[in-house]
Amino acid sequence: MTQQHTPTPPPGEQLPRDDTTHFGFRSVAKDQKASQVADVFHSVAGKYDLMNDLMSMGVHRLWKRFTIELSGVRPGHRVLDIAGGTGDLTMKFADLVGPGGQVVLADINASMLQVGRSRLTDRGYAGNIEYVQADAERLPFPDNSFNAVSIAFGLRNVTDKDQALRDMTRVLKPGGKLMVLEFSKPTNPLLSKAYDLYSFNALPLMGQLIAGDSASYQYLAESIRMHPDQDTLKGMMDAAGLVNCKYYNMTGGVVALHVGIKP
Repeated sequence: MTQQHTPTPPPGEQLPRDDTTHFGFRSVAKDQKASQVADVFHSVAGKYDLMNDLMSMGVHRLWKRFTIELSGVRPGHRVLDIAGGTGDLTMKFADLVGPGGQVVLADINASMLQVGRSRLTDRGYAGNIEYVQADAERLPFPDNSFNAVSIAFGLRNVTDKDQALRDMTRVLKPGGKLMVLEFSKPTNPLLSKAYDLYSFNALPLMGQLIAGDSASYQYLAESIRMHPDQDTLKGMMDAAGLVNCKYYNMTGGVVALHVGIKP
């Protein structure tokens, strides 16, 4: 059984007490984190896609394409896309499941959900997509509901990641696959230093110039730093009850795709 992961904050920062958790590098009350994360995404929702393209230089599309390729989603499947935001993965899943399947785009943030609904509707997606405002820790779906569950760049914002992984496992059908696409830890020390320099300098500057919001992108950089590394997250998925858990590093470990199967 893997213990709850407690990330190590930078020098000068304190580890959270039992009733607190990390919001970036700061400690906040656990019952306040969700609302503070919500404020971040309310602020950035309108420029979210543009900023994704700028921050990753378009490479996020390749990370998501790889996720789709490994999903095993087929016509007639039911898929849950948690923290689905503006719908990049939802669109691809909807194409794969066809008219006989269903994709649920779930997001805790109403602003992101509205942007996703408008974007997909404008592109002609309708019949096989459902939109649900939902918390990843308390998913409003019955046990054994989905053939596949994905969460892309959302797990690091969840207060209790272990509980969220357990609930994602609960709603999967036996044999179903969980896919966690998330920023992770670069495997090369030189890349890691360059990545930190980029994250803590370029991202807030771009956020200010493009979205008029440097603070949200400072939080983004900090939340990535505090997220569990590849092996720790794999252990957390094992502890949630998944089997055959593995991960795939992309862009030198800047991003990793974790995959596990419900037995």
